[in-house]
Amino acid sequence: MSLDIDRVRACFPALASGTAHFDGPGGSQVPRQVAQAVADTLCGGLANRGTVTAAERRTEAVVAGARAAVADLLGCRAEGVVFARSMTQATYDMARALSRQWRAGDEVVVTRLDHDANIRPWQTAAEASGAILRWADFDPATGGLTVDDVAAVLSPRTRLVAVTAASNLFGTRPDVPAIAEAAHAVGALVYVDGVHLTPHAAVSTAELGADFYACSPYKFFGPHHGLLAADPGLLETVRPDKLLPSSDAVPERFELGTLPYELLAGTAAAVDFVADLAGPAGGSGEPGESGGSRRARVLESMRQVEAHEEELFGRLLDGLAALPGVTLHGAPKRRTPTALFSVAGHAPRQVSEHLAGLGVNAPAGSFYAVEAARHAGLGDAGAVRAGLAAYTCAEDVDRLVEGVARLAG
Repeated sequence: MSLDIDRVRACFPALASGTAHFDGPGGSQVPRQVAQAVADTLCGGLANRGTVTAAERRTEAVVAGARAAVADLLGCRAEGVVFARSMTQATYDMARALSRQWRAGDEVVVTRLDHDANIRPWQTAAEASGAILRWADFDPATGGLTVDDVAAVLSPRTRLVAVTAASNLFGTRPDVPAIAEAAHAVGALVYVDGVHLTPHAAVSTAELGADFYACSPYKFFGPHHGLLAADPGLLETVRPDKLLPSSDAVPERFELGTLPYELLAGTAAAVDFVADLAGPAGGSGEPGESGGSRRARVLESMRQVEAHEEELFGRLLDGLAALPGVTLHGAPKRRTPTALFSVAGHAPRQVSEHLAGLGVNAPAGSFYAVEAARHAGLGDAGAVRAGLAAYTCAEDVDRLVEGVARLAG
């Protein structure tokens, strides 16, 4: 089976405007099912979590449902899902907590390919604890990061390796399982930034070898917040800052203050939507009607999403490569459908503004992957980024290429 793109697009009210959205790497559009879940939760009666009143039980069910949904999405355990305001906040919090176990002379490895949210928290924590920060470089020509690049800076003193599962700048998908194996061989933990991978591929935290996996629901059709997944047993060994009366249980002890219950309901709805992308076994097409477990449906849906995006991405790359004056940056062997390009004689922002005037959203910049942009010689201005999503269609791709052609010509 292949993705029914008309069915998928009909679920996104924002697409009715006619805008071609290539800005998904910064935040996807939201299907009406997710927005409805948020609204229904806000209007349905909420309270602090508990078991006495109907509102308390409803709130408790929302949290439990969101954890279960994330577990089905990432192939992890629900008891190890931690919710946060953002992936950045989750990573800073975990970096502070883990660094209490580090000693002067311990080492932490980061890569120049990563988003700054998986670099700066570790640098800050290393400086505070006396640990040494080690940098793994990538190939600036291809955007590729290999296991050898990371292994070259590992040592018996390495306590943690922070690595992206997919670059939000070049789309590079490093061999995370191999990197994790090398890190584990020296006794290090592995913290994976999965923000840019999760919308484009089936994820199994166990297969990746990720001790910690952080991502953002608003990149896979959900609301704006972040989450972290880890084995509950590992979380039991970490002592974060918390209020005295707040729960000391895992995962609650990592969640500061009251959770955004309506957003958690939206996240559960987003996972249900992803699970239904492959199409129902029969019926109206509502989420949850397909046969099989939600995890099985997620895996099939993401298989179809990958195939759909790969076909369109080839069309995009071929179209851009054929234009005079257009430079495509990076050519990693394995990647998400993310194209980074420049147009000769035009600043990246000028290209983005030109496309926006044509109803094509393709932003410009370094997108917080500032170390990667600088290492690749693009500077802080970066380049123009066009990222595909499950709702991208062939007409969107053609409009982008035609829009760039007006400048390149």
